[in-house]
Amino acid sequence: MTRLALIFAPLALSACSALSALSDATQVLDVYELRAPEGIAEAPRRSRLNVTVEPPTTTGALLTDRIMIKPSELEAQYLPGARWGEEVPVMVQSLMLRSLQATDGLSYVGREPLGLSGDVAIVSDVIDFQARDLGEQAEVTLRISVQLVREEDVAILASRTFASQAVSASLETPDIVAAFDAASDELMAAFADWVVTGLR
Repeated sequence: MTRLALIFAPLALSACSALSALSDATQVLDVYELRAPEGIAEAPRRSRLNVTVEPPTTTGALLTDRIMIKPSELEAQYLPGARWGEEVPVMVQSLMLRSLQATDGLSYVGREPLGLSGDVAIVSDVIDFQARDLGEQAEVTLRISVQLVREEDVAILASRTFASQAVSASLETPDIVAAFDAASDELMAAFADWVVTGLR
């Protein structure tokens, strides 16, 4: 009995902490969404190009709607009782799309081309999209690699990696999500400006 108590005690404690792993599949999870940045400056003039935002790629640990928080570099866990409204790649695609639309700097931007193909495709990879436990706070890190690809000949026009960080007020889920939102705002504003400026 003593040995069993030692085995199950850490599991009980982890279930109560912000770093607990996935909970019972039947548990109802709170749903959180990230918003496109407010106050994105409109482009001085509109490009005639039609732009398609393709679904980003990512690693298996981020191919989920759960909110990742890492207790160490090599360990991935998820916030208990909470999830994103969409899987991470789909949510990032939506953020990119809304951020570009807010600039009013492109003739067309969408998930699919208007015709058989568009003029430029945005191809991206989500490298980091997680929080890291700092003890009483969490540090959110977002890092996304982006390429602008000309559809006609599949030539890479430009590439850049965008990164941003934000620290949460506490380890409470709403505070961690607020840090994700702050980091996302910074990254998406820089991304949208880069795309529109590069395609003028």
